[in-house]
Amino acid sequence: MSNTQAMSPIGKLEGKVAIVTGGASGIGEATARLFAQHGARAVVIVDIQVEKGQSVAKSIGSQLCSYVNCDVTEEEQVKAAVDWTVTTYGRLDIMFSNAGTISNTEQTILDLDLPKYDRLMQINARGMAICVKQAARKMIEHGIQGAIVCTSSVAATMGGLNFTDYIMSKNAVLGLMRSSSVQLGKYGIRVNCVSPSAVVTPLAGIMGLGTAVDVENIIGPFTSLKGDALTTTHVAKVVLFLASDDSAFVTGHNMVVDGGLISLPFLKTE
Repeated sequence: MSNTQAMSPIGKLEGKVAIVTGGASGIGEATARLFAQHGARAVVIVDIQVEKGQSVAKSIGSQLCSYVNCDVTEEEQVKAAVDWTVTTYGRLDIMFSNAGTISNTEQTILDLDLPKYDRLMQINARGMAICVKQAARKMIEHGIQGAIVCTSSVAATMGGLNFTDYIMSKNAVLGLMRSSSVQLGKYGIRVNCVSPSAVVTPLAGIMGLGTAVDVENIIGPFTSLKGDALTTTHVAKVVLFLASDDSAFVTGHNMVVDGGLISLPFLKTE
């Protein structure tokens, strides 16, 4: 029996069916596990990391969680994943559009590598738009007043000394969320963003934040809230709030999870 199976459902997502993109690791994995713990009937992990995705789904429990191999930049693949979810589980209540990436170079404006920029925007902006579009269409088709949560970043609320393309892409996510929340409100579909600051994930390692100690040493001095460090579980709990009926009258909102970050420090790539 998995740890998730052994825990009694708390019930915030009782009977709900959710898709989590980028669910094989990091924030996505933590959220998939939390969704299952809170009574979701099914959680579908959408990711390109096959072995990791299958492993996470298995550890959560095959009766609760499935893995679908999908590149979010390919609309037909996303549509197929959404269709499969509804065909298999009968509905789609929650889309956590979380898949994203970051450049492996500092990407200042004077040295902006445009092919890398194009690839990053394809994943972070285009992929996000595809996921919101396909989830919303399916929810409307089935009369579901669902919840869509997108992962942006605290970087989208301020400038930075590097990672220009990443900051631009996360600003695009905010624009997508704000526009789609207005357009989908008449269907009862809520759209919100979660915007974390630095947290230890595989992507954060590219920025030199591979461990909790790295995050504390580099980000801690710029954070007003002391005594705790941001974890993927902290972020997952905010996503749970935005996906559940606890936020039933919240839409078009960007919930920043940064412990009162004052400014972005200069980060370097490994």
